[in-house]
Amino acid sequence: MIFRAPGRVNLIGEHTDYSGGLVLPIAIDLSIQLKVDPAVRIALTSAGDTVELAPDGAGEPAGWGRYVAAVAEELAALGREPVGIEGVVEADLPQGAGLGSSGALEVAVALALCDAAGFELEPLELAFACQRAEERAVGVPSGILDQAASLLGREGAALLLDCGSLEHSWIDLPEQLAIIVVDSGERHAHEGSGYNDRRRELEAGEPRRVRHVTTENERVREAVDALAREDLPALGALFVASHASLRDDYDVSTPTLDRVVEAALAARALGARMTGGGFGGSVVALAERDRAAEVLERTLARAGTQGWIVRAAGGATRRRTGFRRDRA
Repeated sequence: MIFRAPGRVNLIGEHTDYSGGLVLPIAIDLSIQLKVDPAVRIALTSAGDTVELAPDGAGEPAGWGRYVAAVAEELAALGREPVGIEGVVEADLPQGAGLGSSGALEVAVALALCDAAGFELEPLELAFACQRAEERAVGVPSGILDQAASLLGREGAALLLDCGSLEHSWIDLPEQLAIIVVDSGERHAHEGSGYNDRRRELEAGEPRRVRHVTTENERVREAVDALAREDLPALGALFVASHASLRDDYDVSTPTLDRVVEAALAARALGARMTGGGFGGSVVALAERDRAAEVLERTLARAGTQGWIVRAAGGATRRRTGFRRDRA
């Protein structure tokens, strides 16, 4: 079996998910893929690095193996039969770039383990299990955005998700809109950043943190309206305002991210903002489709990083190859 889980770019609605707010992500055409067979244990190899665990996640994992173990533990707690998987992990989704790589890994592993055991969960149930696994693995109480986007992504559309009520719908993206992702080159990990601090400050009612979340939720609503009108300049202005709020009120941007945003705007992007948890990672920028390659090239020339023109892709998939390895 082959299981593919895409990364995500959050168009707008940053640091709103864990307070039950609104988010507007897309699944993207960069992903993590598992090629596995059912087995008596969990044994996954990526670029020569192998993780070996009991079917319920027991073991002594390190690095990305922590996420694998945590997913297995969460699914075991929900009643999944202890069946393992054996195979390889492949990815074109960069790690630490703020594009949901850990969420995509969790989703791919969860789908593979559920399939091996004949264990079914609804998409949002599975997303919550993966969210709990993330907290179990790294001790960060993040929201459900990454896992939900990876599972519920739809080609050509953004996912509008109310993280409080879980009501969701898909918002069609205008044909003339191009989405650009620029990797700042500044790596981040939630467990080593100020992510937990920001959540505590928000829950304590710190005025600037609350102001960001309140205004960001309103910007999501306005962005949905702008997409419906195909008003790309209005959408771009919302991106600029979102980044200013993340920089000034929520304090999760960095000078490096700010420079990439400024480079994109100087390259005549319609709008640009940091995306993801912040403290490094990537910037998302908007352009008219026929100018996207030029905007990306000029941004990279100024910022000296790597980037992609991404498309809104479908959510996680599974398919059978018809090939099964012989094992002793």
